[in-house]
Amino acid sequence: MKALILGGYGAVGRHLVTELHEYGDVAVQAGRDATRAQAVVDLREPDLRSYRLALSDVDVVINASGLEDPKIALLAAESGAAFVDVTATSSYIASLGRLDLPRPVIVDVGLAPGLANLLAAAVHETTGGPIDLAVVLGAGEQHGAAATAWSYRLLGSRFDDRGQSVRNYTRPRQFNLPMYGRRRLYRANFSDQHSLSRDLEVPVRTYFGLDSRLATTALAVLTWVPAASKAPRGVNLPGTDRWLVLARGHDGTTRWATGRNQSRATAMIAAITARAAVGLPPGVHHLHKVLDLIDIPTGKGISVNDAEHPVVPTDLDQ
Repeated sequence: MKALILGGYGAVGRHLVTELHEYGDVAVQAGRDATRAQAVVDLREPDLRSYRLALSDVDVVINASGLEDPKIALLAAESGAAFVDVTATSSYIASLGRLDLPRPVIVDVGLAPGLANLLAAAVHETTGGPIDLAVVLGAGEQHGAAATAWSYRLLGSRFDDRGQSVRNYTRPRQFNLPMYGRRRLYRANFSDQHSLSRDLEVPVRTYFGLDSRLATTALAVLTWVPAASKAPRGVNLPGTDRWLVLARGHDGTTRWATGRNQSRATAMIAAITARAAVGLPPGVHHLHKVLDLIDIPTGKGISVNDAEHPVVPTDLDQ
């Protein structure tokens, strides 16, 4: 398989190259910097000429650039390539769904969305009913520019949750989390909750926090500060590079996964998704319709709890 990786030398892209090479695939790093890119691609060009040229003989395009433009996916599909996007933006994913795509496009790829979708689907098979997703990311990890910008954009903004307007980083809920203990997490507009609520036909809500309690509290405060989304980037926050994603059913049944280095874990999931994408029918596919939890490779830095002994937390729902 030949994969073109947009943002190929970024935080996720460079790990993607390693993962695909381990499978024996060809991974072409694409970006604007000619000293680092194997294919010089400038996605800011009005006619996207460099991108069109780079699509020659490509089986799949993996978008790790952070650019959310449906035209990128459409051009890939029209060239005969499948398309995989690691975005977490629900409005962008909805715009992809409105396209008439001649090749497959897979979204909800990464940790959250992505691994969270697979955990939620596994819980739903056992319990049904409403599902809460808990996402804890490492505040100490050097996240890519696109991921950092996405998190800042949520500050002060709102999203629709089954007819209710919800401000990001508000409406806290308590969780009893492996390794972290009792933690307060806040609503955030990850795309997984929308696709899962539709496909599973039950309410699914995502709650977010950082491994640092102080950093999590700061998000909850800043979301009420005008223009906080435009605050300077690059602030060093306390924390580690450990992450945790958890799905909890209405009866307390819980599936979770954990590891270190969010960017590497995202790349691992994107790599196996890209390999699955090539054989799919045209149109937009969400990850929980493509992979199962059992498809996640073990022994590569992602640990998933045993389905035979799911964690049942103490009653911390209120």
